[in-house]
Amino acid sequence: MRIASLLILLLLVPFNADAGRKSGVTMPDQITVAGKQLTLNGMGLREATMLKVNVYVAGLYVEQPSSNPAELINSDQTKAIKLTFVRDVDRGDITKAWNDGFKNNPIVAQGSIQGSIDQLNGWMQDMKKGQTLSFTYVPGTGVAVDVAGQRKGVIKGEAFARSLFAIWLGDKPPTSALRKGLLGSHGQAARAG
Repeated sequence: MRIASLLILLLLVPFNADAGRKSGVTMPDQITVAGKQLTLNGMGLREATMLKVNVYVAGLYVEQPSSNPAELINSDQTKAIKLTFVRDVDRGDITKAWNDGFKNNPIVAQGSIQGSIDQLNGWMQDMKKGQTLSFTYVPGTGVAVDVAGQRKGVIKGEAFARSLFAIWLGDKPPTSALRKGLLGSHGQAARAG
């Protein structure tokens, strides 16, 4: 009788099969942005230094899943990248990472979007373990930037949006493993992590 009761209890507990998981971070398989259903394309872990210190887990959400980085960068579709920090990170390290990312993965001349980069850097703050950064691009509107759950603003321009997503998906991402995870089998690879 106890086993039957336990089995019934287990059946009543919600089971989250529709979520990606990596390094202790869980992200939903789908989110809705501006009336569009976005699918978790993949998840990746950002490691830093030769000691491979875990920094954040990133999840890429897109309307049309793909493993083609150029297609994901250049497509004018609603898309989002969400970073969940797994350690404390100073503001200076974050802004340095953005500056290096824009420099290493040029989509347009950096000078043409420098004002937008400066605006992005101005919104950054020290991030604590468990806090999130989200970048959500909506065509015709721009990139909404959320820092630790607070909307900082929207940066307009498709060139800036493509340049921002190229930080993770371009030829010189922070790490190749991070890029590979984001390009994973449309969320399926994230479940293995």
